[in-house]
Amino acid sequence: MAEKSIYFLGLDAGNTVIKAVLFDQDGHQVAVQALGGQSSTPEPGFVERDLNELWANARDAIGGCIAKAGIQADQIAGVGCAGHGNGLYLLDQAGSPLIGIQSLDTRAADLAAELSAANGDRLHEICLQYPWPSQTPVLLAWIKRHRPEIYDRTRTVMLCKDFITFKLTGERVSDLSDMSGCGLARMPDCVYDDELLALYGLSDAREFLPRLIDPGEIAGAVTADAAAATGLAPGTPVIGGYFDVISSAMGSGVVAAGEASIIAGTWSINQVFSAAPVNDRNVFMASCFGQDRFVNIESSATSAANLEWYVRELVERGGHHDDPFGYCNAQVGRVTPRADDPFFHPFLYGSGQGASFRAGFYGLAGWHGEGHMLRALFEGVMFEHRRHIGVLEQAGVPLDRAILSGGGSRSPHWPQMFADCLGVPITVAEARETGALGAAIGAACAVGEVEAYEEGIARMTRVKQVFEPDPGMHTHYGERYDTYLDLIETMQDFWSRAHMRQDRA
Repeated sequence: MAEKSIYFLGLDAGNTVIKAVLFDQDGHQVAVQALGGQSSTPEPGFVERDLNELWANARDAIGGCIAKAGIQADQIAGVGCAGHGNGLYLLDQAGSPLIGIQSLDTRAADLAAELSAANGDRLHEICLQYPWPSQTPVLLAWIKRHRPEIYDRTRTVMLCKDFITFKLTGERVSDLSDMSGCGLARMPDCVYDDELLALYGLSDAREFLPRLIDPGEIAGAVTADAAAATGLAPGTPVIGGYFDVISSAMGSGVVAAGEASIIAGTWSINQVFSAAPVNDRNVFMASCFGQDRFVNIESSATSAANLEWYVRELVERGGHHDDPFGYCNAQVGRVTPRADDPFFHPFLYGSGQGASFRAGFYGLAGWHGEGHMLRALFEGVMFEHRRHIGVLEQAGVPLDRAILSGGGSRSPHWPQMFADCLGVPITVAEARETGALGAAIGAACAVGEVEAYEEGIARMTRVKQVFEPDPGMHTHYGERYDTYLDLIETMQDFWSRAHMRQDRA
């Protein structure tokens, strides 16, 4: 009798959508099931989610994926989950959710500034990050100060994917990549640190931190209850999982020192892998995902989330577009770039450059239409990626080619725009669900299907297309990029005064 084929299940939990994706041993996608969740904004700057809904969606996505694949549950050799970094997910003693705060939340902007002024340099010395509003420990410190009734009931601090791993296995764990990426680990050792907690004002929170493991280490096995809920086989190994930016890079084919990944998703992620973290105060963060495996990251919530907002608020009204993102791409394709095109600042969810930054269209004229506005939005997102990459380059981390992933990589326009603007070749991976594939590669390593990440990536990832830069368009974007930066400088005083008026209101 022929041996049964084996598969790996990758989960990708973003700020809104959770996906369950089944891959075969060679990384080919077999089935996918995605479910969108709801965010709530109980106050300006607050972005929260119902964790019971998150688990219900994860459960249903897993079950739906297995059903679509038509395989037996025991053919799944391992499960890995990737999830958005930072934000804050709190559980009580019984494991019940207390609050879920997403990484788009800005409620703690003033506290982040306060902590940065008081202890920022020492914090950076330890964790290679300065405090910022959606950072996990800053949000936890905000909860301690403003929601003590929640803080007093807290027994476990988790990241997004940790909650799903907990529901699958009953294990309260987190991994090196997420905890270093959220500023809760001493670098480059990648361990918890008491002084670090004290600097955040969280000395009493040490007991809340979950067991820390390698992302590719088996965290536990699917419990009987989770198996009944999801359709997985009891005892299926589940790994610690990944900060999604690392998982997405792996799923697109990037893992070795010197390789670069750009992710145009909810966040603008720009990262270069290295054997040691770069210690530079201008670089946003560094994350560890194994022995001598680090990624240096420049990022902000300034990427394709802007297009998602545009689609939700301006295109999907009345549900009159069956393919809203296709509609937007078609509008962009009808526009011939010109020097007098409008500009867009992609700061709908803030900017690491300043808590007062806001989005806006500039330079609109009567002859501009929706296509011009959408092209400006695409361009503004791309310019923020370029600005982040410039920070990495100034820190001594050059980028001479990169793989683009995330939702933006599926656009017929964005990859070429990135190549033209950056002046480097841009590769797009064959896999659409790179975050889930990276987690599946980690699971394949954990159970011994492949011996190392490099082997798994060579076997399970493939290139779809390479976009070469157009020198003429590189000049065009270079001139407009300079104007874009000048416009940011010009607007800062206005944004600051508007922010102060809002605070007084």
